[in-house]
Amino acid sequence: MSLNYARYGKDNIRLYKVDKDEKSGIQSVVEMTVCILLEGDIDTSYTAADNSVVVATDTQKQTCYILAKQNPITPPELFASIVGTHFVETYKHIHAAHVKIIQHRWTRMTIDGKPHPHSFFRDGEEIRVVESVTRENQGIFLRSKIEKLLVLKSTGSAFYGFHRDEYTQLPETWDRILSTEVEAGWKWKTFSSLAEVKFVVPKFDEAWNAAREITLKTFATDSSASVQNTMYKMCEQILAAVPLVEAVDYSLPNKHYFEIDLSWHKGLKNTGKDATVFAPQSNPNGLIQCTVTRKGPKAKL
Repeated sequence: MSLNYARYGKDNIRLYKVDKDEKSGIQSVVEMTVCILLEGDIDTSYTAADNSVVVATDTQKQTCYILAKQNPITPPELFASIVGTHFVETYKHIHAAHVKIIQHRWTRMTIDGKPHPHSFFRDGEEIRVVESVTRENQGIFLRSKIEKLLVLKSTGSAFYGFHRDEYTQLPETWDRILSTEVEAGWKWKTFSSLAEVKFVVPKFDEAWNAAREITLKTFATDSSASVQNTMYKMCEQILAAVPLVEAVDYSLPNKHYFEIDLSWHKGLKNTGKDATVFAPQSNPNGLIQCTVTRKGPKAKL
């Protein structure tokens, strides 16, 4: 027998950091959940009960906190690269570090028309996610994501002209509610080192803001023939806006809202153009996914 897969680490490391400007009294906060998984010459810990090759998961957690104290943790792409590089460079027998960061939303409160210096609120469950792999002698691989961004528009979406056969019951529609929980990701060019990541630090926030704005604007303004076509338009625009990105992907569940026929009650009209009351559906739901890559020259600095 042979060990085909070996990876271990610390999951659900809760991390909060506050930046205090003593002069102005303004504070900024960041909260994230971190997962670290290590690969390398660790097989004997599985096959021979040899714990000498194990960098304890508690050590990984404490390292994460120390690195957060010593370095900026935003943008999360940078902090993921810092953490991954530390483990690959510090331990000769560790050859790859997988780091996933989930950044949670804290938005500054506005009180009496002014931004409050140290109070925040959670405005929705949307999260910013980074998935990174740092491999010895290969570089740093980064993928950034928007997840749990719930959107809805009450019109401006259609679905017709689809294939029909003896199994098809769905009617065509030229006007429907469109709602989805956005999961959008973009894969960066491979970075050769942490120094190269640091060189482009402003690009990470710029890309996240651009991807979010493109997603929302396209969703709102596109006269959608299908979720498939709308998501493709989003991918095209993000690739055009962010030269360092090599691929963009979306996964969009179609959250259905069904008309309710109320004609049984005194002829009450609530279908077609008269529909105003709907029943939100939890499942089953459509799930549409795509990945769009560049044609021709790859992403570059």
